Amino acid sequence: MQQHSDIVVIGGGHAGAEAAHAASRLGCPTALITLDVATIAQMSCNPAIGGIGKGQIVREIDALGGLMGLAADATGIQFRMLNRSKGPAVWGPRCQSDRHAYAAFVQQCLAKLPHLSIIAAEATALVVRNCRIEGVVVRAADGTEAVIRCRAAVVTAGTFLNGLMHLGPRRWEGGRFGEPAANSLSDSLRACGIRLGRLKTGTCPRLAADSIDYSRCQRQDGDRPPIAFSFLTAGLDIEQAPCWLTATTPAVHDLIRRNLGRAPMFTGQITSTGPRYCPSIETKVDRFADKPSHQVFLEPEGRSTDWVYCNGISTSLPEDVQEAVVHGIAGLENARILRYGYAIEYDFAQPTQLEATLETKAVAGLYLAGQVNGTTGYEEAAAQGLLAGLNAALGLAGREELVLRRDQAYIGVMIDDLVTRGISEPYRMFTSRAEHRLLLRYDNADRRLTKLGRELGLVDDRGWEVFGSASQAARQVGALLDHLRLDGKTLAELLRRPEQTLEGLLSQLGGRGAELARLLRQNPTAAVSAAIDARYAGYVQKEQSALRQMQQLDDKLIPEDLDYGRVSHLRHEAMERLTALRPRSLGQALRVSGITPADVTILAIHLAARAKS
Repeated sequence: MQQHSDIVVIGGGHAGAEAAHAASRLGCPTALITLDVATIAQMSCNPAIGGIGKGQIVREIDALGGLMGLAADATGIQFRMLNRSKGPAVWGPRCQSDRHAYAAFVQQCLAKLPHLSIIAAEATALVVRNCRIEGVVVRAADGTEAVIRCRAAVVTAGTFLNGLMHLGPRRWEGGRFGEPAANSLSDSLRACGIRLGRLKTGTCPRLAADSIDYSRCQRQDGDRPPIAFSFLTAGLDIEQAPCWLTATTPAVHDLIRRNLGRAPMFTGQITSTGPRYCPSIETKVDRFADKPSHQVFLEPEGRSTDWVYCNGISTSLPEDVQEAVVHGIAGLENARILRYGYAIEYDFAQPTQLEATLETKAVAGLYLAGQVNGTTGYEEAAAQGLLAGLNAALGLAGREELVLRRDQAYIGVMIDDLVTRGISEPYRMFTSRAEHRLLLRYDNADRRLTKLGRELGLVDDRGWEVFGSASQAARQVGALLDHLRLDGKTLAELLRRPEQTLEGLLSQLGGRGAELARLLRQNPTAAVSAAIDARYAGYVQKEQSALRQMQQLDDKLIPEDLDYGRVSHLRHEAMERLTALRPRSLGQALRVSGITPADVTILAIHLAARAKS
């Protein structure tokens, strides 16, 4: 039996959910293939959304018309702005989420989409003819197989491709706790000419809330008022749940060192590379031998569950060692472990095999998104899913696909890093990766991207109306900051002083600040964003001037059929690297490892001569 859908999305994680949402919102008949419908958008690791760098990505997903920000606001149980001790350019919104409510919210949103079909099955193979995707073979739970014919497919397999799980000496196949691995699809990807490698990730023990002595831990409350992720959320009026902070001890570290010979990461049982910025506790103890303790964050997994996530002690040590480690931490002496931590190895595709649209270079119409591209984190996966699903739909409609620039979005930074430089370890977004982070703040994502999302068809009428109101408020606030004066200086000038705040200046204005105060009450997000604009106006102006030259290079596209071997005076190493990667533009060519400005100048001269001939 055969079925048909314009686009097939393989995998129901955060990447798959956003891909299916974006493609179907653009009117494309879309099929989402997932092993279990009940696990769509499941938070398989920590129950949280956002953070430093990641929070900006969630804001961008929302500004473009995606799901993650709305889901985070609807199901968050604690909201905090991280990095407040530094400038607003690197602030990162984060929320603790209700794990089960988050997945249910996303599932309900997807169920309402008229162009989306959700199919419980395993995708076992890709049907490819003449280097173009034509279908996906799926196997139902009863073993029956079918071919879903399609014109485009998005693979968002997460950690399921040949997933191998580790807990002490035990090893078993699986893509996530209690779920089977997807072993056949890797072979099909290889048959398409896509090179696969192996990566590793891990998770922490989960504890019973009623077995924790919170009096021995430090309480962490959410911000008041909480700041929402979605620009559509007018305000958050919720009772915020506390999180708690404790730490490991020298005795715990000694215990771990004595048992490194039983740790899969050290016995050779695990051979893949794990995330540098989220290492296991055994790796941290070994790598940072001089540190007497490491922080452990106790994060509730929801309002209706007593499970607590033990963030900071990701591990695959044997169960008896995990018991001793947990019980050696203050407040956890009598804690009951509901699920032990474990590690997982899985297949990934080196992302330099992708175009900047996330379409594979080997197979037309085949897109990859999420952890299959070597990233780690819900936010990075969701952003890739949105772009892949969107571009698949745009491509089928004969429209120009979306490539976000590095100065346009954190999403653009991430995808350019992946497809230009590739990865040697799981990729995680940080503000330090964005050279234009002053322009890419959490507060102005709507002004950067919502108009684009509207033009592409993702932002609906309500989103466009909210954006219009916010934009008008920001313009009005900006005008008032340039007009109102204190001590002979405009408020905009005064805000450039680090110690000054908008609220502090308002208190000094008295009645003259009534209109500004009204705008701040009615649209605080837009008003604060306009104030940040004023604070950094001089720096932004300088940065935008420097950007023009790079934008010109990014706008100069390189013909797909260019033979780099015929470019006179191009170094042999440059020719090899450019031939292997085939960059989209001169700007991307300049960012390729080992390529110099002189190489790009030679290439530009060659392209100019070719255009004249």
